[in-house]
Amino acid sequence: MKSNPDKQFLDTMSRDPGNWKGPFYFNRKDPRLMVPKLHPSLGWTLNFGSPRSYIAIAALIAVIIVCSIIAK
Repeated sequence: MKSNPDKQFLDTMSRDPGNWKGPFYFNRKDPRLMVPKLHPSLGWTLNFGSPRSYIAIAALIAVIIVCSIIAK
């Protein structure tokens, strides 16, 4: 389990406007796949600095394609 200073450091990174490219969060130093949006009440977003986010998007697209093929 992560200690409180680690969580505070990660939260500080996600609140830094320099890590946001419009609505997209991009920070290679942040190990999290999902991060809270700049305004946390709006939900969560992917960290596009992590290669795992692109794998997650590709997997989601693959599931949608497979489901549409099966539904025919």
